[in-house]
Amino acid sequence: MKTISFALPCYNSAAYMDTCIESILAFRDDADDIEILVVDDGSTKDDTAAKADEWARRHPDCIRAIHQENGGHGAAVNAGLAHARGVYFKVVDSDDWLDEQAMRTVMDFLRQQARESQPIDMVVANYVYEKVFENTTLTVDYRNVLPVGRTFGWDEVGSFKVSQFLLMHSVIYRTQLLRDIHLELPRHTFYVDNIFVYVPLPHVRTIRYFDVDMYRYFIGREGQSVNEEIMRGRMDQQIRVTKQMIDEVDLDADVSSDPLRRYMESYLSVMLSICTVFLRMTNTPQANADLAEVWDYLRRTRPAMYARIRGNLLNRLLNLPGEAGRRFALGGYRVARKLFKFN
Repeated sequence: MKTISFALPCYNSAAYMDTCIESILAFRDDADDIEILVVDDGSTKDDTAAKADEWARRHPDCIRAIHQENGGHGAAVNAGLAHARGVYFKVVDSDDWLDEQAMRTVMDFLRQQARESQPIDMVVANYVYEKVFENTTLTVDYRNVLPVGRTFGWDEVGSFKVSQFLLMHSVIYRTQLLRDIHLELPRHTFYVDNIFVYVPLPHVRTIRYFDVDMYRYFIGREGQSVNEEIMRGRMDQQIRVTKQMIDEVDLDADVSSDPLRRYMESYLSVMLSICTVFLRMTNTPQANADLAEVWDYLRRTRPAMYARIRGNLLNRLLNLPGEAGRRFALGGYRVARKLFKFN
């Protein structure tokens, strides 16, 4: 049994996967309780597969190469979870990396927890946007929301700002928790990280937050899924992910903690806001039909949630009718993007 399994989804990642792997080896030292699962998701355009095998050959005690037909980011995460032998599970995208000193702090705690009969369910730490084209960094922390230095539950958390939601970058889950809920991400779909971090939350009972900058999130690579133009072209996948989030958690029936329910409702509201903004930005008959359909899906599936989410101020403003309403919504999005520096 390992303390933690790091799953690295790799698709034509040869140009940058070495940096990611080396960042994990840097805090591993000679410990044998860390494993790195390099998941080659059907790479064909470079030597990702060969690099994965070479890393496994050089470090057979901690690195395993997993090869599969291309199934997308979700399928690669699924494969990593299926093969994981760690008490804890962390996804690290192959163009990102982990901070050595921050991870030494986190690993000290995880090793202690791995020896417990009831290890903590979720560990949270900060992440850093590395915006290469702007030559800037932006740290997202939770010190105003989560208690520091002790174990806590959802009833002790504060209010999350839109700019500091929990993302895949900031969380480490207990592996068995993810398996117990049969977490499975959809294939050939972007933005599944939202499902990964959202769906397990009602099953989390114990949390520990470390105010350290653990994850370095690289932004600026050509073709990255957070690119605005690319997001517009993949709105069908954004909608698919949003619908799965609606389906998998009934906030009124499945969530007992009021602070957690408020947080998850806010998260889902933002997912629907993203659908609204980008479909209104596209402004074609099909996009307008898709927008009406996703809101109607929420209304049919979760009527009480629909009333609250559609009725909140943000979504009332984003859905103002007519061309003037559309321009207002897009203008508000541009202002919010500058203020909150999201992507």
